[in-house]
Amino acid sequence: MKKVLILFLLFGFMNNPGMMAQHKSTGIQGDLVIFHAGSLSVPMKEAAAEFNKLYPDVKVLMESAGSVASARKITDLNKPCDILASSDYGVIDNMLIPEYADWNLKFATNELCIVYSEKSRHATEINNKNWFDLLLKEDVAFGRADPNADPCGYRTVMMLQLAEKYYKKPGLTNSISNKNKNLIRPKEVDLLALLETGSVDYIFLYRSVAIQHKLKYLLLPDEINLKNPAFASRYATAVAEITGKEPGKKETVKGEPMVYSLTMLRDAPNKTAAIAFLQFFLSKDKGMKIVEQNGQPSVIPMETKNYEKLPKELKPFAKPSK
Repeated sequence: MKKVLILFLLFGFMNNPGMMAQHKSTGIQGDLVIFHAGSLSVPMKEAAAEFNKLYPDVKVLMESAGSVASARKITDLNKPCDILASSDYGVIDNMLIPEYADWNLKFATNELCIVYSEKSRHATEINNKNWFDLLLKEDVAFGRADPNADPCGYRTVMMLQLAEKYYKKPGLTNSISNKNKNLIRPKEVDLLALLETGSVDYIFLYRSVAIQHKLKYLLLPDEINLKNPAFASRYATAVAEITGKEPGKKETVKGEPMVYSLTMLRDAPNKTAAIAFLQFFLSKDKGMKIVEQNGQPSVIPMETKNYEKLPKELKPFAKPSK
């Protein structure tokens, strides 16, 4: 009778994925707090749902904001956080290391484009040779992210500087930057609501977000879209000033190819769950598959200058710097 019961229980586990997942999650539980870039909202939500199938006892609590604003929740507001995922690896390097974190692991890339809808004015006319002229028309409104809160914001400023040189249009950066200032928002995904309601015709946004929300978008030349490492030296000629760590001070950010990264905070309240999530998220056939399906190519493994400080479980996802 006991043998029959044991066989019945084993058969039940093998044929019930939920029971198997719960068995695997033993010892990994509690709240897991993740601050992440707004452009990661869709893939993070999908990744958390898949992660919970394996670890149902972990409650994933996610907060979306501009990457700079997310870092300031830690540095200025002392909010507890386990993982921070940024749309610009420089945010972690400059704002969190070494006071709040020990390492910074790069995982994906992206590119800047111009996003619009079928209802956007001049939608049938816009192309790579006239987009700047169309945006400056009186009947056209466009939105962009706040450079002081979101990398998408200061990357937009950089892209305009690069476009001014590429198209040989002196004054282009100032002309566009000084228009529609009332339509600047804290993070790039906030701009989607403006586009959906018709409050704007165009927005400067990441290609991945356009793909995730099935929106029309105009691809920009590699010379200005901040995607291609082959143009790193050209990108470096563009700079943007943003609010510094201390009140009243400014910091200069230099243009470079886009790279997303993440870290686990040194004082992470739930390090066990954080490591489990990061292993899942960074795996090619799990989290990175979700990220790539949402329009962001993975760059794993990529060099990291603080490789020796990575937890041993995460070292397979990075390479030591040369």
